[in-house]
Parts: sequence; structure tokens; C-alpha cells
Amino acid sequence: MVSFFSEDIDFKVVNPIKTKKWIKNASFSEGYEVSQLNYIFCSDEYLLEINKQYLDHDYFTDIITFDNSEEDKELEGDIYISVDRVRDNAETFHTDFDSEMRRVLIHGLLHLVGYEDSSEALKTAMRAKEDEYLRLF
Repeated sequence: MVSFFSEDIDFKVVNPIKTKKWIKNASFSEGYEVSQLNYIFCSDEYLLEINKQYLDHDYFTDIITFDNSEEDKELEGDIYISVDRVRDNAETFHTDFDSEMRRVLIHGLLHLVGYEDSSEALKTAMRAKEDEYLRLF
């Protein structure tokens, strides 16, 4: 099950049913079944506090992913997304907000299935995979 929540802001996903199906299909394509994925939309300040508390990082980010999976090939996790950061990134990268939000949604899923972005080569591979799934939306 894929669920969407808002924490300290009022935010609704555009086309939630289509988006949930797209996320589940991407997961399936990567060889995983979605057990429970919670996407929590929040402000920069809210996500900054999570970043400080759990990761000991004192900077803004667009997404933090917590993997709660207990079974192989079964996804369970909490994905926090700063709507403020996504909006700023959409401007920075000259794209529309909804496209950037979909990129971040799939980015969190890709982290849960094992993709990393800790080096330039890994970032490039992850970006290519994001692009692949964005085309399928």
C-alpha cells in the first residue's frame, strides 16, 4: 500500500491514484512488492529537524528515506519530502513542480530498492533510472 500524508503543511498529490499505481509498477519492475510506503510531505524546517535528529546533518534536503523493510523483496518505508525544496529545485532545474515532485517520489523508492547516489557515477545511474520511470508516468 502506498499512502500520502502531510505533516506541517497542506499538500495534496496530483493524480494520487495514478501516482500510487506508477510507484507500485516501478517497485514491481525492480523486483519488489510494496508492503507499506508512506510518503510524508512537509516543510523545509520540518525535514531539517529530521535531518539533524536522525542523520546528524544540519542542512536542507528534498528527501529523507527510512527503510523499515523486514522481508526480502518487500518494501516498507517512510519517505519524507520537503515541498519547499522540491519547489525551489523545480525553479533551479527549469522544470515544472509536478515533474520535479514525481522525480523525488521515484528517487525515494529507488533508494529503498538499493540505488545509491553517494558518488557522481552512482548519481548518474540513479538519474537515468529516474528518467526511465518518469517516461512511464
